[in-house]
Amino acid sequence: MDFLILLIFYLSAFIIFWAMVGYPISLKVLKRIYKKRTLKKDYTYEPTVTVMVVAHNEEKVIQEKLKNILKLDYPKEKIEFLIASDNSTDKTNELVKSFISQNPDYKIRLFEVKQRKGKTNAQNEAQKTVKSEILIMTDANSMLEVNSVKELVSTFTSSDISYVSGRLEIINKDYSDVTNSENTYWDSDTKLRKIESDIQTITAGNGAIYACRNIDYYDFEPIKSHDGNMPRYFALMGKKSLYNPDAIAYEKAGEIIEDEFKRKVRMNRGILRNILPDIRILNVFKYRWFSYFYFGHRTCRYLLWISHLIIFLTNALLISGHWFYLLSFVGQALFYLLALVKLTTKSNNKYLTLVYYYCVTLFAQWVGVYNILSGKAKPFWEKAESTR
Repeated sequence: MDFLILLIFYLSAFIIFWAMVGYPISLKVLKRIYKKRTLKKDYTYEPTVTVMVVAHNEEKVIQEKLKNILKLDYPKEKIEFLIASDNSTDKTNELVKSFISQNPDYKIRLFEVKQRKGKTNAQNEAQKTVKSEILIMTDANSMLEVNSVKELVSTFTSSDISYVSGRLEIINKDYSDVTNSENTYWDSDTKLRKIESDIQTITAGNGAIYACRNIDYYDFEPIKSHDGNMPRYFALMGKKSLYNPDAIAYEKAGEIIEDEFKRKVRMNRGILRNILPDIRILNVFKYRWFSYFYFGHRTCRYLLWISHLIIFLTNALLISGHWFYLLSFVGQALFYLLALVKLTTKSNNKYLTLVYYYCVTLFAQWVGVYNILSGKAKPFWEKAESTR
């Protein structure tokens, strides 16, 4: 029994360590080994493009978004704009129709989804009307850099590249400790994606800005997100998903912890499936570095919620065995106490904030698991108003 408890304790400790420390360090080592591998681009490649914006009740930002995408630097005759309105009940559709009539020189279409089933379903329905070679996805509250389409398209340098993710820049990172913490996390995560991309393929994309070959598009079930599932789907098909940090979208992070927490809960609506969604991922001989990337970047992170609970409980059973276990138990208790201090005092200390933000992320995973098990996980959500 003692051996089993020790085994579970150290296995949980390894998962936490590898997700947060070991894997990022290992990628830095790999970066040095594969330092000659860089992202290739071909700016002469100019296929037809459709920029799709999915919107549900986005009357606050839709006009700004429409103005933003018309400024994109790409041959006018080769680009169209498709607004997929996911059963909007506010003035979104009216504003889009008015904008279309005011800009007859541009190819802009409104696709009205009759029944709200979420972003993925709206993309699935609208995609069936697309004839372009490249399909670019972006959110209504994400503003694109003028050269972002050219950058995304230039990355499709070979037929085995099916997906390209751009980079999300958080524009209000200094607004609060919440936005600063999210920016810190996102910045570190995108650095990992850059290394994965240069070596072979990324494990997940970014919903604010990404592109895929229209011919390779796949209808995922509504509960799944394309940015989270497409890279894995393509990797198992023997194709690549790359990250181009020069294709930039700008977006606001949730300015209050409640908004950011709701966003993280939404992101975890498929957490149980994503731990090991396909047994083929384990075939390192066929999928090479992707198997390694997925385990470190996805599987271990998706196990943090249960690993932290297990290591705390098994540690409690081991306290009397050695001073090390007493010390580690006290350390864990202190860690959670620091998060509680931040919650109650509203301190601006950056270290307390990082601990608190990490614990909020763990709790969001637990809520995501609860929603799945209780049948409350939905393919749509109420947007965070502070991100608009």
